[in-house]
Amino acid sequence: PAAAIFGSGDSYRGGRPGGGAGGGRGLAAAPPPLMAAGMAAAAAAKEGEEDEAELSLLECRVCFERYGPGGQRRPRNLPCGHVLCRGCLGALGGPEGRRLECPFCRRACGPAETSDCLPLLQLLEVLGPAGGSLPSALGRGGGAAGPAPAGLGLRLSLGGWGSLVNPTGVAACRRSGRLVVAHDGKKRIHVFGPSGSCLQRFGERGDAGNDIKYPLDVTVTSDGHVVVTDGGDRSVKAFDFEGRGVLAVQEGFCLPWGLDATPESEVILTDSEAGALYRLAADFQKGKLKKCQMIRSQLVSPRGVAVSQTSGAIVVIEHLKAQGPSNGSTRVKIFSAEMDLVGQMDSFGLNLIFPSKIYTMAVAFDKEGRVVVTDVCSQAVICLGKPEEFPIFNPLISHGLSYPVGLAYMANNSLAVLDSGDHSVKIYSST
Repeated sequence: PAAAIFGSGDSYRGGRPGGGAGGGRGLAAAPPPLMAAGMAAAAAAKEGEEDEAELSLLECRVCFERYGPGGQRRPRNLPCGHVLCRGCLGALGGPEGRRLECPFCRRACGPAETSDCLPLLQLLEVLGPAGGSLPSALGRGGGAAGPAPAGLGLRLSLGGWGSLVNPTGVAACRRSGRLVVAHDGKKRIHVFGPSGSCLQRFGERGDAGNDIKYPLDVTVTSDGHVVVTDGGDRSVKAFDFEGRGVLAVQEGFCLPWGLDATPESEVILTDSEAGALYRLAADFQKGKLKKCQMIRSQLVSPRGVAVSQTSGAIVVIEHLKAQGPSNGSTRVKIFSAEMDLVGQMDSFGLNLIFPSKIYTMAVAFDKEGRVVVTDVCSQAVICLGKPEEFPIFNPLISHGLSYPVGLAYMANNSLAVLDSGDHSVKIYSST
């Protein structure tokens, strides 16, 4: 029926909803049977494509079992970028743990070269223990996409599958305009120039001083050093832009995760397992650590963190554990430069402002000192306002993103968004 296709309030005349060529009103008329059948088939095909996409994303493509957060179903990355569950990985390597071949591209690797697929594990965390569907978890409904926002437009897209593999962090060098991306490719750090060209790659998996096992986040200090949190050996590592390792700090961390640099080239970082926030000061030119001080404890799985370049305020994203069958949630906390709690808002409180599930993954301050976050449920970038007015709700980017996991403001005030869903960095600027 016409109402089933166009909605109960629409009429169909002259090949379009809403009346004849002059837009006048008329009696509703059913579309021709072939047209109706074609539209129904197209809708069914689209639904089937979405189901297949969800199947491919959440299930191991060898055993077709659904991924899980632990045990044999935990998703693991191969160096080529393909993902298998731990059980299939063990079966391919055999009981001796010998070298194995990727079943899709036949690239050989050793068991020590594999790593947890953090983007998929984070997505499973969003879905919760009940294992809800992917479209509902990401806030995808059946309606059409909204219009493009008036103030920000996509200027440049960098990377893509093959160039970047499951990226986890992005940072901007305000002095040179370069962008630095941490990802799970053969060389973990990818440096882009202001025009989008590749300037440098470094940080292979291994145990040498310049190696990175599994990068979780990255920042760039004002004196031009790249600082990375390495979840593989639970350390913080600093490099110059040529990829030379200048400092590695490992002692005392449980799982260092997010980090951001202050204007004085100090580094603020979160320790997700310890529930703590640290301030790290070093002479990176000489490779000497000055201090590593815990400045906040009793946080709940803190990950993303950002520092205001004007006020010194610090914002942290906590990942709250799911209770029972319910999904996990997040909480945004803002501290003053003196580490006094200024404000906080969890997913429930944000839902009172915005009627949709919100799960924040990344955070940044803009040049005016406003807090900006990514939301993987609505696939959007949202401004929550300044600390003194927190929280307001102002969507900055509401279309064109798949799974935004990183944010970085550049010197020209362009906004770089790291989209792990299509392995790219998207740069937006005012139009």
